[in-house]
Amino acid sequence: MASKLLRAVILGPPGSGKGTVCQRIAENFGLQHLSSGHFLRENIKANTEVGDMAKQYIEKSLLVPDHVITRLMLSELENRRGQHWLLDGFPRTLVQAEALDKICDLDLVITLNIPFETLKDRLSRRWIHPPSGRVYNLDFNPPHVHGIDDITGEPLVQQEDDKPEAVAARLRQYKDVAKPVIELYKSRGVLHQFSGTETNKIWPYVYTLFSNKIAPIQSKEAY
Repeated sequence: MASKLLRAVILGPPGSGKGTVCQRIAENFGLQHLSSGHFLRENIKANTEVGDMAKQYIEKSLLVPDHVITRLMLSELENRRGQHWLLDGFPRTLVQAEALDKICDLDLVITLNIPFETLKDRLSRRWIHPPSGRVYNLDFNPPHVHGIDDITGEPLVQQEDDKPEAVAARLRQYKDVAKPVIELYKSRGVLHQFSGTETNKIWPYVYTLFSNKIAPIQSKEAY
């Protein structure tokens, strides 16, 4: 098994189960799960320069532009040069992918292909604790008390863009932006696509793929 540091990216539309898959990869293989959403929240909370820039867009319900996200993520990666990592939520666009190219070569890019109806159902059952970014799904990881965050006891909300009428537009937008990124990684031979409607059925294939690149830290599959 090569001792080279593993550099991986996960791509997938909202509701594709990306967060769950990332968590399992991190637990089974010891990769750092680097989520752009998490870093954005941390920087906004800490009132950093990049956090303040991002906040101006988020407050207006606009997408945070490439140059802001890229600056944020590249500085986080700079601090993690000696670690195996898995990027989640970055790169979202071709501009971001090209910026990432300048600092590293990716070993693995996985993309989750989930049918539209499944995504629509999942998102309509999704509730969020905004301060922490914790996500609940009423079907497969409901909160202990309906509408309440397990850890803080604060109320959960359903995001406007998780409501059915907004989902179709979000998915269309994701496809348009992700397509050139997916094509780029496909042409490099590092892209692996996984299709299905259930994360638990996709997971064994993802586990096998990563096992071929890096030794699991647990002797058995955790799930």
